[in-house]
Amino acid sequence: MKYALYVLILLASLNCSQPEKKTAAAAKPNILLIVADDLGFSDIGTYGGNIQTPVLDKLGKESMLFSNFHVLPTCSPTRSVLLTGNDNHVAGLGIMSEMDYPALQQLKLPGYSGALSKQVVTIPELLSGQGYHTYMVGKWHLGEGEGEKPHERGFEESFILGTGGGSHWNDKKALAPPQHMEYFSNGKVVELPDDFYSSRNYTDSLLRYIDTHKGDQKPFFAFLSYTAVHDPLHAPDEYIAKYKGKFDAGWDSLWTERFNNLKALGIIGADAKGFKVPAIPAWNKLPKEQQQAAARDMEVYAAMLDYMDMSIGRVFEYLKAQGMYDNTMIIFMSDNGANGAVASTYPGNQDGAYLGTFDNAMENRGKKGSYLAMGPGWAQASSAPFRYFKTFTSEGGIRAPLMIKMPGQTQGAGTWNKSLTHVSDIMPTILELTGTSYPASYKGNDIHPLIGFSMLPILQGKSATIRTDQGIGYELFEMKAYIRGNWKILRLPEPMGSGKWQLYDLEKDPGETNDVAVQHPDLVNQMVAAWNDYAKQNALHDHRGHYDSVYRSSY
Repeated sequence: MKYALYVLILLASLNCSQPEKKTAAAAKPNILLIVADDLGFSDIGTYGGNIQTPVLDKLGKESMLFSNFHVLPTCSPTRSVLLTGNDNHVAGLGIMSEMDYPALQQLKLPGYSGALSKQVVTIPELLSGQGYHTYMVGKWHLGEGEGEKPHERGFEESFILGTGGGSHWNDKKALAPPQHMEYFSNGKVVELPDDFYSSRNYTDSLLRYIDTHKGDQKPFFAFLSYTAVHDPLHAPDEYIAKYKGKFDAGWDSLWTERFNNLKALGIIGADAKGFKVPAIPAWNKLPKEQQQAAARDMEVYAAMLDYMDMSIGRVFEYLKAQGMYDNTMIIFMSDNGANGAVASTYPGNQDGAYLGTFDNAMENRGKKGSYLAMGPGWAQASSAPFRYFKTFTSEGGIRAPLMIKMPGQTQGAGTWNKSLTHVSDIMPTILELTGTSYPASYKGNDIHPLIGFSMLPILQGKSATIRTDQGIGYELFEMKAYIRGNWKILRLPEPMGSGKWQLYDLEKDPGETNDVAVQHPDLVNQMVAAWNDYAKQNALHDHRGHYDSVYRSSY
């Protein structure tokens, strides 16, 4: 089954030692990069959510908040850009490794290998040369072959899930039969303890790494890459119990609540309209049993986020106890929009055989042996007012929360920056902050120039924006977009879109509800020309025929 069917659905803690007396402050700041997996734009409290996220909400008061931050539509492409400051095609993730496109894959193009290429260099590779410890825990999803694992791309210590997701318990049940779940510690396959739960054990591992090496006073770069809140939805019982009945009003009510909260925060205009997928049924039209099951699924999702928030708090408390927190830059973001897929859409699940091995009875939903998904109804609510969700190059798939706390006092802490920013800007920001230069070559390979811009001028209060005429291009699964300033052109294949370039003014119409291409033909032509330049500069393959044939055969 092709990936287009996925699109079609739319529809323990460490006993910390006593605080040490601080000696001289570290010459360079620590960097803690935290990525949540499939987190919706408005799920955390700071962004208008109603799930308990006190740790992240407090971080929001210490950070600059970004309301116009863009990522890639899916997991591994975003991570490739995040760690390299380059376009996902240049980085090798023009396609996801688990997806089946034989006609394209037979061409063996480096931009579509599904693993990090040699024409990019990673943040940890550069920082390790600047005297940094480099740690990673959690989801990698950037290759498991020779030379592709984290310890071979700059991470000194790592405990990771190599693939894109699966069970959060120790049973290692994958998302679908063609996929697998392999955990690695510094490149070696490891088995999981009986009491394994992803967010807890990732956090434990990171704390152990920092604690082990703290004595040499070297700064660290830590990539805390949670697999929460990616499906299947799993959480400890006591966390699920906290949300019993909290979502009984349904996804339409939640969509309205989130939409109004974002207006109140000033993230979207008072007159903005929101996009809703017509194929998603109204909550009050669902049978009672279906409402109960769906409400439970959202309770588990909320519990996962709540537990992840608590886990992040454990890291912060440790850093404070060790006198490290004040000298640490903390970056928190999501890798893409909320996940609107259901389990049957993953390649290999269409016949129901694998899914039939799970126990999704009400009393077992969210526990080991169950397989739940957020689904399009709740994903649309988490993405309100934006169009669609994960997988799409519309705003619901690519606009994500971003909070950055600077070492010391953050200029404008707790305030919103509305300028256009992108995941490719994270690496240049870290490099400038740490005084690290970007090379033209690395280990004998020519390195592609950075496409991102340092955000330090914004974070230091010297500028409100880092882009003037520079745009951002997109292409994934034949879904295309180009954003420059407030303007965006978008091409989604039928029936999700018109199959033609559409034009939106994101400042007035963040929900992409009013195509104004007819009113501005010259602007459309300019933006399409800019997209074509983007395609040439980043080695995109003209594979429209391959993708379009897949889409048509699936409807």
